[in-house]
Amino acid sequence: MVRDHWNRRKHSAVVRGPVLSLRDLLVLAVCIAGLLGAWLVYGVTGPGSQGAPAAGEPAAVVLSESRPEPDDAAREPAPATEQATLPPVPLADGGTSAPPPAPLYPAAAAPQRITYPAAGMDVVVHPLEPQSVDAASHSIVPPETMDGYWLANLGTPGDGSVNTSYVIGHSWEGLDAPFNHLSSAAAAGDELTVTTSTGAMTYRVDSVTTYTKATLKDSPIWAVVPNRLVLISCYTEDPWGKNVAVVASPVSGQ
Repeated sequence: MVRDHWNRRKHSAVVRGPVLSLRDLLVLAVCIAGLLGAWLVYGVTGPGSQGAPAAGEPAAVVLSESRPEPDDAAREPAPATEQATLPPVPLADGGTSAPPPAPLYPAAAAPQRITYPAAGMDVVVHPLEPQSVDAASHSIVPPETMDGYWLANLGTPGDGSVNTSYVIGHSWEGLDAPFNHLSSAAAAGDELTVTTSTGAMTYRVDSVTTYTKATLKDSPIWAVVPNRLVLISCYTEDPWGKNVAVVASPVSGQ
């Protein structure tokens, strides 16, 4: 009796054991299938499918796989060009691409005074309109004074000048006249000042040259050079046969 009861309980236990295990497996399988299905659906349609990088994944890989819509692409700002980040390229001649600043000169006007300290010269300047014949031959004789005379038919010093400015004057025998000093004291590198009604300009002497009176009219001093200054007088060692010409250029900004 006891044995039979034990045997029945053992048999029941043996039968019940496999039934419970199979049910557990079925439940586990259903759960796994549900999780797998949810993962597949979420992986295909969820926000993670739009290219969000996984941890440690290079952003460049994700960006290369992304294909923006036409409207999005049109709204994207244009990337900066490589040229904007490069240093400026010097010109072949060693200069810069930017133009130099314009010189600061007063407006062009007739010269009224010339001060030339190194040559001991401080003279008043008057306008002189030479006759056409004299102007064509460059044989111009100023009035017999110790002042300077500006050739008004040629260049005017200052901003807007279109030609060389010429100031002539007599050298005097037996007198300490201002223009006498051009023959003895003027030298390249000297500075002088020309005062006009609109301001003052500083010039630096480029050259001091002696010409015979026959060759002066054909010399390079008559070339058209805006804002250049030429002072002309008789050469004191040979006042009848030679002239001295002092050529000067303006000093920018002075």
